[in-house]
This record gives sequence, structure tokens and C-alpha cells, in this order.
Amino acid sequence: MPDLRFDGQTVVVTGAGGGLGKAYATFFASRGANVVVNDLGGSFKGEGKSSKAADVVVDEIRSAGGTAIANYDSVENGENIIETAIKAFGRIDILLNNAGILRDVSFKNMTDADWDLVIKVHVKGAYKCARAAWPHFRKQKYGRVINTTSAAGLFGSFGQCNYSAAKLSQVGFTETLAKEGYKYNILCNVIAPIAASRMTQTVMPPEILEVLKPEWVVPLVAVLVHSSNTSESGSIFEVGGGHIAKLRWERARGALLKTGQSLTPGAILKRWTDVNDFSKPSYPDGLADFMTLLEEAQKLGDNEPGEKLELNGKVALITGAGGGLGRSYALLFAKHGASVVVNDLVNPDDVVQEIEKLGGLAVGSKASAEDGDTVVKTTIDAYGRIDIVVNNAGILRDKAFANMDEEMFDQVIAVHLRGTYKITKAAWPYMLKQKYGRIVNTTSTSGIYGNFGQANYAAAKLGILGFSRALAREGAKYNIYVNTIAPNAGTNMTRSIMPEDMVQAFKPEQVAPLVVALSSDKVPQSPTGNLFEVGSGWQARTRWQRSGGQGFPVDERLTPEAVLKAWESIVNFDDGRADHPEDSQDGLKSIINNMRNKSGSLAEKKAPNVNHEILENIEKAKQMESDGTIFEYDDRDVILYNLGIGAKRGDLPFVYENSDSFQALPTFGVIPCFGANHPYNVDDIMLNFSPMMLLHGEQYLEIRKYPIPTSAKLVSYPKLVEVVDKGNAAVMVSGTVTKNVATGEDIFYNESTVFVRGSGGFGGPKKGSNRGAATTVYQPPKRQPDAVVEEATTQEQAALYRLNGDRNPLHIDPEFSNMGGFKIPILHGLCFLGISGKHLYQTFGAFKNIKVRFAGPVLPGQTLRTEMWKEGNKVIFCTKVVETGKLCIAGAGAELIEGKSSKL
Repeated sequence: MPDLRFDGQTVVVTGAGGGLGKAYATFFASRGANVVVNDLGGSFKGEGKSSKAADVVVDEIRSAGGTAIANYDSVENGENIIETAIKAFGRIDILLNNAGILRDVSFKNMTDADWDLVIKVHVKGAYKCARAAWPHFRKQKYGRVINTTSAAGLFGSFGQCNYSAAKLSQVGFTETLAKEGYKYNILCNVIAPIAASRMTQTVMPPEILEVLKPEWVVPLVAVLVHSSNTSESGSIFEVGGGHIAKLRWERARGALLKTGQSLTPGAILKRWTDVNDFSKPSYPDGLADFMTLLEEAQKLGDNEPGEKLELNGKVALITGAGGGLGRSYALLFAKHGASVVVNDLVNPDDVVQEIEKLGGLAVGSKASAEDGDTVVKTTIDAYGRIDIVVNNAGILRDKAFANMDEEMFDQVIAVHLRGTYKITKAAWPYMLKQKYGRIVNTTSTSGIYGNFGQANYAAAKLGILGFSRALAREGAKYNIYVNTIAPNAGTNMTRSIMPEDMVQAFKPEQVAPLVVALSSDKVPQSPTGNLFEVGSGWQARTRWQRSGGQGFPVDERLTPEAVLKAWESIVNFDDGRADHPEDSQDGLKSIINNMRNKSGSLAEKKAPNVNHEILENIEKAKQMESDGTIFEYDDRDVILYNLGIGAKRGDLPFVYENSDSFQALPTFGVIPCFGANHPYNVDDIMLNFSPMMLLHGEQYLEIRKYPIPTSAKLVSYPKLVEVVDKGNAAVMVSGTVTKNVATGEDIFYNESTVFVRGSGGFGGPKKGSNRGAATTVYQPPKRQPDAVVEEATTQEQAALYRLNGDRNPLHIDPEFSNMGGFKIPILHGLCFLGISGKHLYQTFGAFKNIKVRFAGPVLPGQTLRTEMWKEGNKVIFCTKVVETGKLCIAGAGAELIEGKSSKL
């Protein structure tokens, strides 16, 4: 493949004085481009100014025979940066918006200056540079733009509400530019790079920074901005550490309810599983077909009412509530018992009077949302507290990007993005103090997917989503939940872009019930940090989907040509490897996994030929018999285990050996087999096996003999069940029978399923065998749980549980856990399996087996919530981390023993 060249083209790189920007500049110069090296020369916090940073890079390029010129302007003066390119080289072909700063601080301590400066550099700066370049792109019918988002923007990041807002705004901005520019051969994409720089030094551990070379980001950008790319536009890519993947939006099927009086918050919560049902997702690039949805909704019968929500004693502040959506929200909150503050810049009084005539409580606040302090003061003065904030105020200043002036951009950003920040910032201290808050922010499908003539609006609206996701992470531990909606409704604002018949059909009352539901205490699962599209009686969650992508050897220089060769793998969402990242740790997962990808091993892992040696070794291992491993225990060990999974001092049957009902909790059955010696060598049956690449995926426990002895001598016989080839990974299943030495009876049977990254591709079976209960993946019913148990773990939980035999330093050593990407040592999976099993046992009685799939980590001190559904003699359950709303156990279930009760 010939080298991708850029001879005669002009590339503008902002923030090019170091890090990723410097890598861009030197690369493009080496491939024949004229380069404008822009850098203000300030600190990563945006302080100071110096010409040195840009000059050094220019000198380096010229010394290597390249062509470059320096520019020292702030990106706020984007017109000057582009003018430098035109004066020096007569044209601009490629714009790389790379400049950025950090002002990391928790939201409660964030100042307006911290917010404004980050927005100014990232959001306004990208706009100013792109807007100045746009006329030149259109005239020459050629242009390429790369904007920069980040994992903090895509997923939200603690302590980075400003940065998360700014960075996700770039996705909406890019998607809009892509749609407007396509017919002029202007292609625009956005990347989320993970690369070492002055900015990332403050937020990433040194050992990770060492392997995150900026040079691994550059080749993807080169492919996207090359003239040979004629179709990839409006796309989002994650890149770094030798791995590249594409992201796209995935929309749930959602719940469609009849519009009208029976469309209530309780009716929506009754259908919450459907709202979050991704079994038949879609992958949209724009608005749902709300007219068809409305027609279908009107044909349905009345909705099941569900639980009636009571908001008595709660105070709700709604901005932009003088009409349209805000008015509808205000009336419905009042109907459900809340005291309402009606904020509107023009006329809040009419809605206040409406509420009062209906017997509700309301006060008006005539002020701009940008004056958040005044609006919240009105709320506190009237009611003494604030429980709910619905940020709804907004304006439109729609114009084609070529004609959009700075004032139009600034006004929309100020009202939507800064107004949302200011209202929330003013309310935050009160919510922290009362350890309670519900915030619903408003994005738009124009932000999520981009829309012609709305570059300002798209940037503002997706910035709100980034802000919301970061804020949700900060608020979760204080019982402050933050969600975001993208509503479709006919209002005075949308009247300028919708036909009048649609304005009349898409009623705000079709959106309001979801807002009230999200503001309640009744959301049954994942109550914070989510995005929902809503209107016409339909509501559906929208999330990211990420392709499996492509990993490249980290000990070889990555080239654009290698990236182009692997393009189909990078953008393939349909090969079974796609996932759904939800946080920055998920965002880093593929990159960290690729760090062991070395040249030589890659060819072996990807080899299409069957590895007969591995397959033969697997078959031999299946036939091997264990000599047996002895495990002796007494009442002390039973008590230690029970305490390790949360038994309390008052639970005498679990902690006092002289109790008449003294017993081992059923999940004690995972302990005797833990250290049992396998008769086979894992290295022989696993290609490129490394214990660092092993994840405990599933656990099945069968209790074959009740009552479980409280002291005994047992012997465990492990056996290899199967090894499944998943391409880039392998799944190994081992089964262990544990017997009572004295009687010869089976006491327990365990199956442990581990996922080993990098060990697939040996030509083995692609699908595991069906072994009944051991392989069942349980699906929770689409109804409210029959029982819910919450239990807070302790800070010492992992330290205590490890005394049962699992001494992995991941659970006790902070340095080791940091290497694994966890800020503190994590809890053992078998520990929170035990806690969940205890909840099930104490609620429904003894069970003969239990099967779980581990879905995520738990940190000691977090609270676990086990949700249980009884279906005949089975209990289906899942366990979530309350603080994050994320599952730690999924696909789980147990078969009960009829007639056995746990009542003690």
C-alpha cells in the first residue's frame, strides 16, 4: 500500500506545542503538508502565554526539511489562526481542533471561572476555528475537520463537570458540521484520544502514561483527513494505546403507552423494563418517527396505572416554565403534591395562577436561567428547601453554519449550557446538605445526532448531557440523581422548525410523565446518569455501543496504512465483539487489554489455522482425574465466612457456635474448592495464557447435602469441563465435586467460568455446551421485584473476606489495584455472590443451586441492592451497586428446596 501523502495541503493544528498536537504537526509535515503550529503557550490550566512552545515545534519541523509556521493566538481568536494559514500558504485543507485545558475540581467547589474558561477554550475555540475555516472549505469544495472529545465527555467523570460538558459538546457539534458539510466534500469526525500529555499527567497513573504514546493516535486521524476518505463523516472514534474502535448511539426499543389521561408516571415505571429493553435496538442518526409512534399510541388500550407517585413535601423548580414543556411539567408536579417554583424570563405568573386554581402550591420567579442564584434564592425563600430541579429553559438561533455569527453561537451556549450549570450550581449545596436531590436536564436529538442549521444548539445540548453524566457520578453517594431527556414536543420554540399540525399533535403532556417519574424515588433500576428519548407516549433509553475495534502491536510503530488495512475490523459492530461502555473505566478497557499485544504473538492469536496441540491438550485434560485436595474446617471457619459476607453480631445462628440454629450460609460451598489442585496445567490448554488477563465470569454452586456440616473434613476433585474459543479470548469452565471424607457423600458441586483475554483463536468450539442449571442465563421478569434487600458493605469487607482463602493482592494492595484500573482494592466477586445469596436465603429459604454472572466491580463501602423475583420454585435475581446504579451480578437465579425455610 502506498503511503498516504498530504503534499500541497495545509494543516492547522491547535494546541500543537506539545503532546498530541505536536505529534500531529510533525507527522503531517513529514508527509508533505504545510503546517500551522498554533499554541498559546500557557499552562494546562489555561494560565500564561508564551511563543516558545510553538516555536520549538516549528524549528523541529524545519530542521527535518518540512514546512511550518507558528501562530500564538488563543483559539478564541480562531479567525487569526486560519488567517495565518491563508496568508502563509494560500489555503487550508485540514483543521485539527486539539487545544484544551483542565480545571478539575469537584462540583461543590467549582467556580464560574473554572466553568467559563474550560467552555471558552474547548467549545467556543472549536467553533471559532471551524467557522473561520468553513468559507474556504466550501469555496474549494474540500475540507477535513477533526474535533476532540474524551472519555470524560462520553461517559462523565468525577470532578470534571466542566470538562465533561465541553468535551461531549464536541460530538453534537461535529455531527452537525458533518451533515452540513457533506455535499461540499467537507468531512468532520471526532475522536476520544487516550494519550500522555501535560493534561493527562494529573489524572492518570505513571505506569499507564508510559505506554500511551501520542503517536498511536495520529495514524487514525491521518486516515480520516486524507483525500481517499470520501464517506466516513460524523463518526466517533476511541483511540490510544494501539487500539482503535468506533462508537455509535444505540436506542432501546422502548415502551409505547397510550397518550391521554392514563399516561402517568406510575404507568411508565410499570413498564420500566421495556423502557430499558435493548433486545431489539436501533442505531439511529436522527429523530425517531414520532408521528407513527403517536398514531400507534392512540390505538392502544388504557395503560396499567402502576403505583401513584406522591411528591408531598417536595419542592420542584422548573426553568422555562411559562409555557410549553415547562408549563406541562409544573402542572403535573403540582398535581402529584409538589410545591412548584415556576421560573420564566417573560411570564411565570399565568402558570402559577393555573396551579393555584387547581389547589396546588406555586410561586413565580421572573429571571433568566443564567441568574441561577436569584432563581434558587426565590425557591429557598418561599419553601426553605429544593428537592427537584428540571432545567428546561431554552432558545433557538438556527442558521446554516456558513452564516452563523458569534452572537448566535454565544447566546445558545449561554442559555442552554451555562444556564443549566448556573441553576444546578446554586441548588447543589442545599441538595448536598439534605442528602437528597433529583435533577432532570434537557438535551435534544439535535444534540445527540446533529442537525442541519443547529451547530450552536447541538453543541449546547450534548454539552448538557456530558455535564449531567459527570454530575450523576458526583451526586450518587449523596442520593442526588441526575438524568437527561431528549423530548419531542410542539412548543413556541419548536414552532419555528415544525409544521403547525405537528406542533399541535406532539403535546408536552406526552413528555411530562417521564420527567416526574425520574424525579421520584421509584425508579427501579439504574436510577441516575441515563439518557432517554421521549414523546408521543414513547420513552426509550439511549446508550453507547462500541465496536470490538482493532488492536495493533504496541512494540511496533503504527502507520496510517496499517490502520487503513484494518478498517473493516475497526468499524464492524456486527461481529459479536461490540460492547456498551458506560464509564471511563469501560472506555480504557480495550486500550489496557491491548497493552500486552506484542508483534509475533498477534499472528499466533489471529492465525486461521487450527492449533492441534492446544485442542489435543484440552481433550487430554478433560480425561484427567484429580487426586483430591483436603479441606478441613470447624465452627470458627464457618463464623469467619458468615462475617465475611455481612453477618452481624445479632445474627446468632450465623455467628455463635452455641446457637440452637448455628449454620453455615449456603454459599459457604464456594470455599472448600477454592484452593483445590487441578490435574491439568492451564498453560497447556490456553494459548498465550497470562493470569493477568483472566476474569472470573460466572459461578455455579450446587448444594447436594443439607444441612451443611459446621465442621468436617472434605475433599475436592476439580475437573476440566470445557474450553470455548471466542476469537480474541477463551472461556474455560472447571467443575469441582466436594465430598465428605467421613461419609463419602457429595456435599457441593461448583462450576467456575473464567474469561481469558488473548487466549482464543485456537480453532476450538465457538459455543459452550448446555448443562442445565449450570449454564442457564436467567432473565428478570418485566415487573417490579417481589423482594428487594439493600446492604451496605464495610470499608474492611475485602480485608475480612480474604481470610477465607482468596489472598489476591487486587483485594488489599492499593498499588496492585491501581494497576488494574481501580482507585482502591475491590471486593471479591465470591464475596458479593455470598451477600446476594444471603439475601435470597433469608427472604425465600434454602436453595439447592445458585448461578450468577459477574457484571461489574464492587468497592468496599458501597451498598448492594439485590432485586428478586419468585417464579415457581425459582428465584431470579440481580444485584446492583446503589451508588452507581450499575449491575455487579446479572443473569442470576436459584432453585429453591420446597419446604425448607430460613426463618430462624
